[in-house]
Amino acid sequence: MRSGATPQNATYLLLNVLSELTTVSLVTVMLSEESDIHGNYDVTEIAHGAKADGLLGTILLFVRNQLRLCGAIRRFDAPVIYFFGGTAYSLPIVFAKLLGKTVVVQPRGDVPLTLQLEWEEQYPDIVARTLANSVRLLEFGSLWAADRIVTYTESMAEELELGRFQEKLYPHGTRYIALDEKFTPQIPIENRDQRVGMIGRLDIEKGIEELVKAVERLPADITFRFVGDGAHRETVERRLAAEIDSGRVELTGWVDHDEIPTHLNEFKLLVLASEPTEGLPTAIQEAFACGTPVYATPVSGVPSVVTEGETGFLMANRSPDQIAERIEAILDREDLPEISETCRAFAIDNYSFEASVENFERLLTDLHRE
Repeated sequence: MRSGATPQNATYLLLNVLSELTTVSLVTVMLSEESDIHGNYDVTEIAHGAKADGLLGTILLFVRNQLRLCGAIRRFDAPVIYFFGGTAYSLPIVFAKLLGKTVVVQPRGDVPLTLQLEWEEQYPDIVARTLANSVRLLEFGSLWAADRIVTYTESMAEELELGRFQEKLYPHGTRYIALDEKFTPQIPIENRDQRVGMIGRLDIEKGIEELVKAVERLPADITFRFVGDGAHRETVERRLAAEIDSGRVELTGWVDHDEIPTHLNEFKLLVLASEPTEGLPTAIQEAFACGTPVYATPVSGVPSVVTEGETGFLMANRSPDQIAERIEAILDREDLPEISETCRAFAIDNYSFEASVENFERLLTDLHRE
């Protein structure tokens, strides 16, 4: 396995699944010192500690990392190269094809849009759009060259406009969740307090601006908890200072992943107002495993798993008034216990380790036949 993205928890989960089926090695730009991957898998880091200053430095580092990935791929004799994320790394993807490798790419979300939103806060809009379109062009080259394109769900493939690659698509790349060890209903939803919240980076792509305004409109008997950290934390603290002082809003800052089940078991509802930048938020899968319904924007892979009134609720628009009103209405529903049970059942059927292994076994078997 080769990755152009900094491995996070999702990479470790994918390695665990693939290692049940074949021998895997990880080539990555840089790996966190705290990652569980260390000591469990063969890892090659091509740019550990490398940093870039400014836009030009970032571009040069991006090119250098691609050249280093090409060198790493040349040294490995693996017949299949799996790019998990890093779909803009078109040079090593094309290089792998020229070496006769079978290439699989798995987008983790809409990277060009993510970067555009980030760059719009630093550069004029026309510069941000031009840079984002350049990344999108690189991604197109990668998708065109690949033998298979894996997405989490069919709706994610639609969101990313991958219909032109229909013959290459494999929309069954869902991650697994530790359903029995960690992520399990510990507190029945009817016994939970009137607490809702979000889990993730406090960044613009997560809809922080809309959520802050919505939280200001919530009644005093509903507590909103922000679990995570990010560039917009100071904005949240400043705008919601009075609510934080009164206890109506809670900010945890960064938390260890092992703490996530505790937070989800204290939520009656997970609220995600994301832009269409990510594939399928892990927080949704983990919420289902804990029996916690989800209220989320219908972006990317979300509509494939969040079914209105069954496993959660779709955010028709991100108007702060609408978000606040809908949160109140959802918490007043008498069928939340039934919805909670459906969420858990969905997770058991779709997010077990065994189900994930079966999905990737079908993918690898299909590739072998070709």
